[in-house]
Amino acid sequence: HFQVKVKIPFGNKYLDAIFSVPEKKPIYGIILTHGAGGDMNFPHLVSLAAYLASHGVLCLRFTCKGLNVAYRTKAFKAVVEYLKLSDDYKLSGVFLAGRSMGSRAAASVIRQLSQDDDDDGFIQGLVCLSYPLHRPKLQSKLRDEDLLLISYPVLFVSGSADEMCEKQLLEGVVTKMKAPKKIHWIDKANHGMAVKGRTTNDVMEEINAQVFSWLRENVQLQHK
Repeated sequence: HFQVKVKIPFGNKYLDAIFSVPEKKPIYGIILTHGAGGDMNFPHLVSLAAYLASHGVLCLRFTCKGLNVAYRTKAFKAVVEYLKLSDDYKLSGVFLAGRSMGSRAAASVIRQLSQDDDDDGFIQGLVCLSYPLHRPKLQSKLRDEDLLLISYPVLFVSGSADEMCEKQLLEGVVTKMKAPKKIHWIDKANHGMAVKGRTTNDVMEEINAQVFSWLRENVQLQHK
């Protein structure tokens, strides 16, 4: 695969973004964004983009530095529109994905689309990497309102020792979700997906393979 840098118009400025383009003409794509810190070159996103592109999925990752979820959600919507209208890549559908705060923005976009009547089938589903369900030690206030209103398939990839996503709490939210959903727990991983005794590459291989197989299943489910 190869990479193409682009600038995506957003209001009166531009978002930096990079396409990871498969060798063969892609049918499906995924948009990835980062958490509260970092940018689109966060190692986990780079690794996932390279893996998915080498397996035929077009990846578009972008940087949006704002720390306000509403602002990041608007930016994510601008990127979705940009990809939808792109003449270079005519995709049948796209998945939205984010890490930590980025997954909250992705969930917010998808919730808004779940409630729109003019669904054109472009959005395929949501991938939440380290979804921050609550602030550390503040389990009483759950950020679950978007999740409960989503109708598209959702994959959660979370560490079983994530200090911002207590295992039982996420499992509880997931049982209340109407959408098709799956959780893949990374054993003993924290919010940053670090696991004692495992290399980052090893953990990333597990995450990348899980995300790809879930994408493949969901594309097949919708297009039988």
